[in-house]
Amino acid sequence: MDMSEARKVKLLYTVFDTVLGTMGTVWSSIGILRVILPQASRDDVVRCITAIGDEYEFCAVPHFGDLSERLQRYLYSERVEFPDPLDLAGSTPFQRAVWNITQSIPYGKTRSYSWISNQLGKERAARAVGQALGSNPLPIVIPCHRVISSAGELGGYTGGLDIKKRLLTIEGCI
Repeated sequence: MDMSEARKVKLLYTVFDTVLGTMGTVWSSIGILRVILPQASRDDVVRCITAIGDEYEFCAVPHFGDLSERLQRYLYSERVEFPDPLDLAGSTPFQRAVWNITQSIPYGKTRSYSWISNQLGKERAARAVGQALGSNPLPIVIPCHRVISSAGELGGYTGGLDIKKRLLTIEGCI
């Protein structure tokens, strides 16, 4: 083993099937690092996971806690909580502030990008809020799908508007 292999940070991941497709979660020693939204296949999920970076050693595990089960139940319209520790080490203070406010949006409710910017005390930062939400590594756990435009339009979503609409439908928002 060369020295670069010895220095790699170990990440655990789980790949699991859901009603919407195959998903994955990635854990560091700190907490959840990534949630991979539904993909067409296990290979697609593994590609998303390994794209996190070459500085990591990825170790597949059959499950890690009960997060995969809670995500599966969520996709069947069950209200579940996500109190898990999060690894947001690679994010900026602004992103963390946006994501923290986003986590306060109740199940089945939506808020606007400008609502979040107002909560931050940065009334003109709605576009920056959208960018922070677009880089959310933990969709569903940090429910950025609950954020829509002030006009009531869906806005954007990194996982695609189809999945955003599906998640909002699951929660009875649309």
